[in-house]
Formats: sequence, C-alpha cells, structure tokens
Amino acid sequence: MVRPACKPSNGYLYFVFAHIGDCMPSAAAESKTSYLLDKLHSLSGVIPIGAFLLEHLWSNSYALVSVRKYDDVSAALQGIPWRVFVEAAVLWLPILFHGFYGLYIWWSGKSNVLGHPWMSNWMFALQRWSGIVAFAFIGWHVYTERFAGHGRTNYHDLAQAMADPRYLTFYLIGVSAASFHFGNGLWNFACKWGIAVTASSQRAAAFFGAAITVALTFVGVAIALGFHNYWFPLGTYVQ
Repeated sequence: MVRPACKPSNGYLYFVFAHIGDCMPSAAAESKTSYLLDKLHSLSGVIPIGAFLLEHLWSNSYALVSVRKYDDVSAALQGIPWRVFVEAAVLWLPILFHGFYGLYIWWSGKSNVLGHPWMSNWMFALQRWSGIVAFAFIGWHVYTERFAGHGRTNYHDLAQAMADPRYLTFYLIGVSAASFHFGNGLWNFACKWGIAVTASSQRAAAFFGAAITVALTFVGVAIALGFHNYWFPLGTYVQ
C-alpha cells in the first residue's frame, strides 16, 4: 500500500510538531528491488543488528561501574564458543546485507528537503545519511576492536584510544548516528510489518522510536565520556 504524499496544512512548524509520525517515510519507499528484500532489510535492522546494538551498549555500560567489572564482562563475551562463526552468522553477514542494500536504497532514493522541507523529506534524508555514517562507523569499530585488537581489548585499551580527540569525536558521531538510524528504523519496521497501521499507531511508533534514539544516544555518549575521563558514575549502584 502506498501512502499519500504529505502536505502541510497550516505551515511547516505546525506540521512538524502536530503531525510528527503521520507521514514519516519508509527508508525504502523508492526502492526498485523486490518486496522480499525490502522486508528482510527492515527486519535485519531490528534483528539481529538492532538487538546487537542494545546488547553492545548494555555490555559497554559496565565501563561506568568499574575497570574490573568491564574487563570481567568483556572476557566472558570473548570466551563465547565458536565465536568467529557466531559473529559471522548473527553480525557480520546481516550488517553487510543491511549496509550494502541500504547503500542501494540511498543511491536510488530521492528527496528534496530544500524545495519541500516537510518532515517526511527530512526524516528520509536523515535516515539515509545516518545509515551511511553508522555503516562506516561500525566497519571502523569492528576493524579496530575485533581485528586490529584481536578481539582482546580491555578497559585500559579503550580508555587509551578514547584519549585521542579524533577517536572520541568519531565515536560520538558514530554512536549518535547508529542510535538515530535504529530509532527511526523502528518506525519503518513497525509500518512495514503491519504493527503500526493507523495514523495514531504510527504516531505512537514515531515517538517510541524518538525515545529509543534519545536513550541510546545518551548511553553511548556517557560510555565514551566514561572511558575518556575514567569516570564511574554507576560504581556505587552496581557491583
């Protein structure tokens, strides 16, 4: 089903704040590929990639507890049996599919935020660009932490890396882009898979995605600053 084009009725600002979620675009709205690939692309962004993002931030948040706690959790993850095969099946291959198919969508999609500055165009453009930044960030992060570090990095390794302003800046940009892409992608997923069908449910899904974006961005930034400053704000709450 193709949704009708969005047209602001009482000016741009009224449309943005009063109708958010009504007309946000599907990230693959103009894709020429098959219905199945579109579905799989949307699904892979939530499971397993989105699930991994949540787990990764959860595990890394132990860096805000103590050095020892983070290293214990990291060592447990590094000791997963058949680690390489598990990572390839549930992480690397889905990310490659989602990323390269997303690049195809970016290349074939069209938006005109300057000529038609509606929420739908802005969200479509932001979803595309945040996806490109997130894809580059994930590739860089996997290379530096998994391959260059041989998958054996500990707290002090990451703290030393975060001491570099360039590393810290790219990490902050990357985790913010990944958080936005996932949060907005949840709306896209809910619409594509028939979870949010009515205008009210789509609006609720949009606000839910926005809340997820804010929460994950906050956690990711806190973790990065924790490494950078040897900061342990959760040390008195979690043992």
